[in-house]
Amino acid sequence: MNTIDYKTEQEIYQKGIAVLYQGLGASGFIRFIQQLDQGHGNYTEERQQWQQEYSVDSILAELDSDGVLK
Repeated sequence: MNTIDYKTEQEIYQKGIAVLYQGLGASGFIRFIQQLDQGHGNYTEERQQWQQEYSVDSILAELDSDGVLK
């Protein structure tokens, strides 16, 4: 009869971390984990809020005659 080796979520997580570290090395592992960060807040709402203060006229007023920000 076959038996099933049931692992807990924590065991699977720990094994996955170990395999990633072994396969990618320390710096590759860190870079991979950093990509998983979801951040916080709502970028779309925040972007719309700070962009409300801008208009074409206000942006053009910030440029010099060469089109470079003053």
